Amino acid sequence: MTASLVDRLGAVGVAIIALTDNAEEAERLRKIGVASALTGVASTELSDRISDAVAQLAGSVRPAIRSTPADTGVALVCETVEPQPDPEGQGTGRLIAVWGPAGSPGRTTVAVNIAGELAADGSDVLLVDADTYGASVAAVLGLLDESAGLAQACRLADQGQLDADALRRVAATVATASGTFRVLTGITRADRWTELRAAALAIVLERARQIADVVVVDTGFCLEADEELSFDTMAPRRNAATLRPLELADTVYAVGAADPVGVPRMVRALAELEAAVPQASPIVVMNKVRSSSVGRAPERQLRDAWERYGPAFGLKSFLPHDPSAADAALLAGSLLLEAAPESVLRHAIRALVCAPAQRKRKSSVFSSTPRRRSNG
Repeated sequence: MTASLVDRLGAVGVAIIALTDNAEEAERLRKIGVASALTGVASTELSDRISDAVAQLAGSVRPAIRSTPADTGVALVCETVEPQPDPEGQGTGRLIAVWGPAGSPGRTTVAVNIAGELAADGSDVLLVDADTYGASVAAVLGLLDESAGLAQACRLADQGQLDADALRRVAATVATASGTFRVLTGITRADRWTELRAAALAIVLERARQIADVVVVDTGFCLEADEELSFDTMAPRRNAATLRPLELADTVYAVGAADPVGVPRMVRALAELEAAVPQASPIVVMNKVRSSSVGRAPERQLRDAWERYGPAFGLKSFLPHDPSAADAALLAGSLLLEAAPESVLRHAIRALVCAPAQRKRKSSVFSSTPRRRSNG
């Protein structure tokens, strides 16, 4: 019995009650969302638990009055086998998903540096690489990692064996001069996407909320649920690792490239996002903003173009094109705050997540005096 199997059975309307006399197994089952009882449970209690499980699966409230089972078993006394409540409780950490359309708009660069800036600001941060098409967080941070930390965490979660300590063990630690954060590295090959099942990933993200103040997820680009076109409705979802973080996120940053190709692509992608994840209210960020691709006064030009396309979500932030700073960080396998601490790109990303109140049009990075860059 795994979390993925529970999720599949739930998808076709099957509720599960496990009968076990093993307390450890009952605890493991609880972690993957399965209620349990002793094998010698009284018929009345078993009936109640079945009704509760069905009501929970259907999303309904348990009725106050139900028909009495034929065999009441009133004379039978049963010792309950409820596992102890989760001592770690529900996670309170904030979940940030960084998403964007195809075409390398800069999702990973933004996600990695958001994590670094929040860690430098004193937050306990966990960065998750959930891109199943081209995971690159480990390479960007200079981590020689072949273990695919996220896949390990998902395997443990699927078996009901992932707790806070286990998650800390599989996460790599990145130390900077300004702060330290953890990383769950992505899959090493695209064909390993089946290891990141939706149910297991949801458990990983919940555990991540328990051990970190902020969880930053670098997602893939594709939102298509192509398995819906197949006859096998139980098939794993190729893009579950992108869709599930977007469904659970407290904040979604939608990153697009600021050029004649990237802007319309972003508009179309936002429409797809609204259809796939209706509850998402993304903060739209235009990246690689430069006058050479959109003309003079690039911020104004982008706003005018955006209004012509008429998307449902407005532009919220602009990140300047700063290739020398980005290249210096990539070459060093480090963050902008280390490789180019005075770059305009670094300060724009910091203002995006650490000081949103300071983001005003009059303080645009394109209308202010450029800061001197340092590639030390």
